[in-house]
Amino acid sequence: MTLPADHKVPSRWDALVFGSKAALLRGRRALREIARRPDCHPRASELRDAATVAEIRSPLWPGLAGAAEHELTAGKIHNLRLAVRALDGIEVPAGAVFSFWRQIGRASRRRGFVAGRELREGCLVASTGGGLCQLSNGLYEAALAAGFEIVERHAHSRLVPGSRAAAGRDATVFWNYVDLRFRSRAAFRIEARLTGTELQIRFRSAAAPVSGVVVRFPAQREAAHDCVGCARQGCSHHLPKGPEMTRRPTAWLVDACWPEFAALARGQAGPEDRLFLPMRWPARTRYAWPELPGGESRALLVGLTRSRALRRLPAVGGALPRAMLDFDRRLAEAYARRLSHRHTHLVVGQGLLPHLWRLGCLQGRSLDVLMERWPLAALQARLDRALARRPESPTLGDFRAPEDVVAAETEALAAAARLYTPHAGIATRFADRAVHLDWVLPEIGAAKRPAIGGRTILFPASPLGRKGAYALRDAVEGLDIDLAVTGRAREHDKPFWRNVSARTVPGGAWPDAVAAVVLPAIVEHQPRALLRALALGVPVIATAACGLDESPGVTLVPEDDPAALREALLQALGDAPPARQTTAQGSARNSA
Repeated sequence: MTLPADHKVPSRWDALVFGSKAALLRGRRALREIARRPDCHPRASELRDAATVAEIRSPLWPGLAGAAEHELTAGKIHNLRLAVRALDGIEVPAGAVFSFWRQIGRASRRRGFVAGRELREGCLVASTGGGLCQLSNGLYEAALAAGFEIVERHAHSRLVPGSRAAAGRDATVFWNYVDLRFRSRAAFRIEARLTGTELQIRFRSAAAPVSGVVVRFPAQREAAHDCVGCARQGCSHHLPKGPEMTRRPTAWLVDACWPEFAALARGQAGPEDRLFLPMRWPARTRYAWPELPGGESRALLVGLTRSRALRRLPAVGGALPRAMLDFDRRLAEAYARRLSHRHTHLVVGQGLLPHLWRLGCLQGRSLDVLMERWPLAALQARLDRALARRPESPTLGDFRAPEDVVAAETEALAAAARLYTPHAGIATRFADRAVHLDWVLPEIGAAKRPAIGGRTILFPASPLGRKGAYALRDAVEGLDIDLAVTGRAREHDKPFWRNVSARTVPGGAWPDAVAAVVLPAIVEHQPRALLRALALGVPVIATAACGLDESPGVTLVPEDDPAALREALLQALGDAPPARQTTAQGSARNSA
């Protein structure tokens, strides 16, 4: 950057003098307001549905490509992310003064703020808490648009290139003596949030405010100089430009490892991508994530505590899903403490998504989601419909997530750019943003292969309502079959299968001969047993809820339809004429 010949280059002595003056001014302001400083306004909900009186949006990224520009812009966005947490949802009473610094607090490293751009002495320099002026600019512009009385406002000494301040609607802030303050004769609410690309500020009020005195726009100002890439290396604020950015650093925030997601990480991870996972455990494929170039962060304590706690809980009754939801929250909190502001793009495991959203960690970042299940809202609606059909089931209604968690996941999914999933049903539901991954078939190797045929039907799950056990029981009653069941959890203590000949087999040791593997599930997110059957060449009968596409070897039947399921079973056993297969498959397609 070329500077004017008369532009003074700040020295270390100048920086010391500036710091001393700032300290004196801070002290004077603090003493002056000991007894009459503005209130810090709490969050409330009385004006949540009030009319919008002003809405301001401003872009977060100025289109800079260098490493230093990315670093400081990412720092600015992180500082805004922290600041809006103290601002979003507050309600200011009629006639009360809103103070930027009283509401936000000091932007210090101890509170998590990092280096961002700050306008100082005519230059854009790196400073802790830098970038908060984008928030004060937006608040000032919204206050003007709403007709509020401006109590205190200070203009920037220079124009910030690329900002809205070029129009004069700017307000600089500097702790604590350069503040932004305004008030309204009517109570108002402030809503502030970051999307992946912009800062959004909205004012709501139950009554139209009366305009007060508005500070006039200043005269045209000289543009500020940017310290990044500046040629004057002797300046105390000098920052090198750095190399060009080809890809933004990404953080992968994950939990259980699916082969499909592991392949995605191996194929897409960049040189600075970092992996966040609970722990490494060589004997368990659950944590067999590939190593990423940017290293990894582990939440070992949460992972070990969860592993021990979940083993003690029953699979039915609701205690297990409640505990899993709580550990998802704890894992998200552990990741949030370790997440760097440099990671401006995230790939997030779905279980962590609502908790990270509620923590505010996703604001100002772009994100993709690893879809491990149906969204909570859709999942619970499916279970509710199944319970209405099977009210005798004690497990179809034993757990529902809290409403605020469901709402948080819905909002976060709406903000995601891409949704990665191998599940055909989920991919279809989000066809506009879903990336449909291929299921990975397991390697069979030298494992014993069952013969295909006979009278044995394998049900690779526990006899629970969500796995379609009721439909299967009704479908096979009266048939001459051997029903092999791999799961040990039960709907209740009473015998479930009634007059059906059923036996329990170890999950990994299938019978010597199998006519078909059957899973008429209402909910199934990871059909590993069905994939194993396909790898072995064993016919599969399933519902669309299992996530498989209809293909050779796969017969899809409608959910909770014993008649269609029975027909598909008879075909697999060789007890039905070939014409019936078309009817069963056509019924499945119509249901799907």
